[in-house]
Amino acid sequence: MRELLRTNDHVALSLAMALLKDAEIECVIFDTHSAIIEGSISAIQKRMMVLDEDYAVASELLVGAELLESRDTPRGGPA
Repeated sequence: MRELLRTNDHVALSLAMALLKDAEIECVIFDTHSAIIEGSISAIQKRMMVLDEDYAVASELLVGAELLESRDTPRGGPA
């Protein structure tokens, strides 16, 4: 699996999930429970992961939706 998006922005995460679902690309959200435990200090961001073989198409979708700055850099910092 490869990290596609890293964020605490619930709207961006929801939009990304919807775009991937429409494209029939499965994703998994990592660190959801850790982010909730930390509360509002935003120390731990949620990470959206996709299969390696889906990464290129998924990243193009999110770049087009302006959720990613580039194909190789997840929003919020390096992978």
